Amino acid sequence: MKKSVEEDVFIPLYPKSTVEDKSSLRSKFQERRFWSAVKLLSNVVLWDGIVQEDKVRDLGLSKLLNRYLLLNILNTPLGLNNMEKCNKVVACLPGRWFQDLKGGSTLPELLNFSQHLLQ
Repeated sequence: MKKSVEEDVFIPLYPKSTVEDKSSLRSKFQERRFWSAVKLLSNVVLWDGIVQEDKVRDLGLSKLLNRYLLLNILNTPLGLNNMEKCNKVVACLPGRWFQDLKGGSTLPELLNFSQHLLQ
């Protein structure tokens, strides 16, 4: 899993003006790479409970979400597409990671993502 996250994930960052045209090849390529990384995130977190939780959280949240997915989400104009991306990411996260959290708090690895959701 670590090798896939570190070597196989690539989401190019293009200027917003380049990807605003959803029919452009760059925009389509960036979207495909984003959704591929979301699928990898969902596969990584499926190992929660089998592989040590800290390893799964490191790969899924620190490396995949914060390093790749969040950058793309932050560069996506606010709107339905951005909300869909955020919803898919949230759907990947195991509920048991949040059971022991006190009200209004989140996992340290999700702080930046949480701030984006609040906006």
